[in-house]
Amino acid sequence: MLDSIKTLARQYAADIVQTRRHLHAHPELSFHEHNTARYVADQLKAIGITPQEGVADTGLVAIIEGTRNDTSSPRRVVGLRADMDALPIHEANEVSYKSTVEGVMHACGHDAHTASLLGVARILHVLRDQFDGTVKLVFQPGEEKAPGGASLMIREGVLENPAPISMIGQHVAPNIPVGKIGFREGMYMASTDELYLTVRGKGGHAAMPDNLVDPVLIASHIIVALQQVISRNRPPASPSVLSFGRFIADGVTNVIPNEVTIQGTFRCMNEEWRAEGKRRMVKLAEGIADAMGGSCEFTIVHGYPFLQNQPELTRRLRAQAVEYMGADNVVDLDLWMAGEDFAFYSQVVDSCFYRLGTRNEARGITSGVHTPTFDIDESALETGAGLMSWLAVQELATL
Repeated sequence: MLDSIKTLARQYAADIVQTRRHLHAHPELSFHEHNTARYVADQLKAIGITPQEGVADTGLVAIIEGTRNDTSSPRRVVGLRADMDALPIHEANEVSYKSTVEGVMHACGHDAHTASLLGVARILHVLRDQFDGTVKLVFQPGEEKAPGGASLMIREGVLENPAPISMIGQHVAPNIPVGKIGFREGMYMASTDELYLTVRGKGGHAAMPDNLVDPVLIASHIIVALQQVISRNRPPASPSVLSFGRFIADGVTNVIPNEVTIQGTFRCMNEEWRAEGKRRMVKLAEGIADAMGGSCEFTIVHGYPFLQNQPELTRRLRAQAVEYMGADNVVDLDLWMAGEDFAFYSQVVDSCFYRLGTRNEARGITSGVHTPTFDIDESALETGAGLMSWLAVQELATL
């Protein structure tokens, strides 16, 4: 089976590259992936697979049934996920497949994820008489935007009828050389909550602060004080990040404004601490503003949960990756405080989210995700499709 998968991955590699280039040239923003979904559906139908369309509006689900053993015993089901949305970034790369949509770009590799999963569909459809069980292909919208397409697809039953015993996902990694794969057991990626604060006071002439309630000063105290929630209240073993990237006090040198707006992000890897940390931040910010004569409106957009790679499943998949790739090409990952809505799956079913190396310094392919110059070494796509196919059939065969 391993040799058959590698042979087919190599055979379909050029087609997978062309699929990725088509998707890259025609990106669509989160929850607007209508043309992308139609393209994916057409590709699946051409293979001989009829997908369920319109899941969470622009998502698709496809089933591949192994036919090696037709028994009456319950069949194992494995779910494989790819995301399809792009980012509101203007592409700076000068390549033949450059984005044709102004201000929209596949800057996070979702085109590669979707192309790889379509490659998996090709491979496993051909080999369906060589494995027993069911592979569920999940083409998901809206990974980049809350509430996350994963949460919507789960709500619409993607983890039911049939219910997968495990979910597997992969993500491009521009920090890992092409030809290598990364795994991590347990906690891997952080929860993501967006923080929006409006601090109100009484503005006026900066030369007469005694007649004012200075929201700039109040907001400054709040930002500094909120870091104490992390340093003094966080459980020591629970990684957390609190960062503020936007602070708008729309006055001038001699005018203090009536209000200040602040935006930030809170990330952690413990759901109990996540809830407690947010409660403490709101209480502290409101209390400081009140004590200084102003007010603080604190709004939290609750984002994705933290992503947990189920240890036993991850160990199994890592061992299978070593068999497919060789031990030297499978690396260990560090904690990453970025967020991923694949985390929603990991909170419901045993899941593993691994990284696909796409970096090639010799070719200048080194830019990080979410940048205008992000690109991948497309030879990674053969690995992406082949390895995921191998992991799926091996997981189906696990007793």
